[in-house]
Amino acid sequence: MRIMVDIGHPADVHFYKYFMWEMRRRGHEFTVTARDKDVTLNLLKAYAIEHSVVGKMGNGIFDLVKEWVKRDQEIYSIARRFRPDILTGFHNPCVAHISKLIGAKSIIFTDTEHEKLANMITFPFADVIFIPTCFRNNLGRHQIRYNGYKELAYLHPNYFRPDPSVLGELGLTERDRFVIVRFVAWQATHDIGQHGLDLQAKRRLVEELGKYARILITSESSLPEEFEKYRITVPPERMHDLLYYATLYIGEGATIASECAVLGTPAIYVNTLRLGYLDEQEKRYGLVYNFSDPETAQTEALEKALELLRRENLEEEWQAKRERLLSDKIDVTEFMVKFIENYPESFNEYKSR
Repeated sequence: MRIMVDIGHPADVHFYKYFMWEMRRRGHEFTVTARDKDVTLNLLKAYAIEHSVVGKMGNGIFDLVKEWVKRDQEIYSIARRFRPDILTGFHNPCVAHISKLIGAKSIIFTDTEHEKLANMITFPFADVIFIPTCFRNNLGRHQIRYNGYKELAYLHPNYFRPDPSVLGELGLTERDRFVIVRFVAWQATHDIGQHGLDLQAKRRLVEELGKYARILITSESSLPEEFEKYRITVPPERMHDLLYYATLYIGEGATIASECAVLGTPAIYVNTLRLGYLDEQEKRYGLVYNFSDPETAQTEALEKALELLRRENLEEEWQAKRERLLSDKIDVTEFMVKFIENYPESFNEYKSR
């Protein structure tokens, strides 16, 4: 089988890496295209994944639409030469479009209900759309629900083993308490009209939490100079090791919040955008706290963070919750391999259930 993967976001590298390695081991052929966004290209290089760069993140919705058109053209050119049987991507309109133009099949994964523009130009062209069981919307006859989260494609214990040596790179030990803070750039289509922490709230958060633990900040965009001393300096491929050993995560980034849930690290998500998977991780497993009310979220999130940092046996409590989640959910990479290797028979089998 010939498979084309388009990477649009750094998390996509993690999502597809074990799938690609296993499918290659089984004799399938791949070509990878990638958008120049945040640390995407650094991750691909770190994992020695050969790729072609198609598109670069701009500013605002107008630049995004222009980029989609250009990426469609460039991916089409590469796809015509490679002649894939299947194209796949995570919430990826280009994959859906190009598959139709070259007569291949498209398999799309998504977990974000609010991507209205991307949904509108992606789903009508997709042959299969994978969504987690907690996804709130019904996407029709092409959807397949799976009992997991995208983070379980790379953070499931079958693949991930935390490496404590990352702590030494920051002058930390496993006994030290530290909080990871995440700020987003607010340039994705699902970010339009949404917001999280303002500058005053960020300052207060750093000041108050810094009384209990060391602060480490990761940001999609440039930081005010006053925060630069807190910026995380480890390579991006070591980030999950750091998340595993963190005392707490608080931030505007949904993916990192879900990664923390899967790793058993307490997570606080501050964003007016609500997501089905984070709501499930809060209500069913108690691993995440979601704060979305624009009037109260910033204050309540800080109060919750301080409460957690004062709590005894926090690590043991969250690891027990993590074990419950892992016992409920599937190995997503294993699921992807079995489904795609046996497509289209696998699709017919799942729909017949």
